[in-house]
Amino acid sequence: MQVIPTGAALGAEVRCGDLRRLDASGFAALRQAWLDHLVVLVRAQEMSDADLVAFGRGFGDFQHSNPLPSPLALEGKVRQADRDARHPEVTVVSNIVVDGVAQGGLGDGELVWHTDMSSFEAPPNQTILHSIEVPPSGGNTGFNNMYLAYETLPPSLRARVDGLMLKHDATIDAAGYVRKHFKDAPDDLRISPGAVHPLVRTHPETGRNCLFLGRRAKSYLMGLTIEDSEALLDELWAHATRHQLEWFHEWRPGDLLMWDNRCAMHRREPFDPAARRFLHRVVIKGTKPYGLVQAMRATEKAAGVTTAS
Repeated sequence: MQVIPTGAALGAEVRCGDLRRLDASGFAALRQAWLDHLVVLVRAQEMSDADLVAFGRGFGDFQHSNPLPSPLALEGKVRQADRDARHPEVTVVSNIVVDGVAQGGLGDGELVWHTDMSSFEAPPNQTILHSIEVPPSGGNTGFNNMYLAYETLPPSLRARVDGLMLKHDATIDAAGYVRKHFKDAPDDLRISPGAVHPLVRTHPETGRNCLFLGRRAKSYLMGLTIEDSEALLDELWAHATRHQLEWFHEWRPGDLLMWDNRCAMHRREPFDPAARRFLHRVVIKGTKPYGLVQAMRATEKAAGVTTAS
């Protein structure tokens, strides 16, 4: 196995042959490369849905979710295809429409920086995406390193964020559409639906701290005025999405890309609506996030140290 870092703030290409034939030691090495580099690319993989499910199961249980919505289906212009009942773990990312039926979700537009399903009480650990058809240009997927986003905060800004809790909005998806079961949700950020997580999250496997921002729209820092929350979040997002912290992947057919959803955000560039893009995705279940303050207290408790709360 060869692990070739991108040279950017995150990401590595792994060359290991056919993933369907990976033995236990090879799988362990691949998992370590993923933890070390946050995003791992393996090219030229021919995988059926059954193969993708078998591979994904090696990382944990699956996070089942609703089929990804097509913007055209949301607008009532086409019908959304049903999920393949043989492989309910798999969701389809595609802009392809056949006989008035959208074959997958998320269309061809821009998807803003986000963390998958961060509005869940236990957001997923990992997303695995396998490309079958990709456009000749556009549709690149970008990632940024949220470890470095936290570690490079100016000291004065870091002191302001440690211990804060962030509500991750549940009403809007990454394409900017309101999820249909939240159409009547209140506009007030203080009471709108969404899970509350530590703004500074401790990675349960590496022990490193990172910013856990989720997505920008309708996020709210608990206990602050809306104006103060918006101002601080604007400052954090401007810092976390700097070019120095990112890497963009240019897709080829057969690429398998997997990323650590706990410490890397991602986005998608738009592409030509006339081009075809077809990818299959599985998502690995995670655990409830805990943060810097909780981790410090747990360490102190284990050491028999008591501090004032």
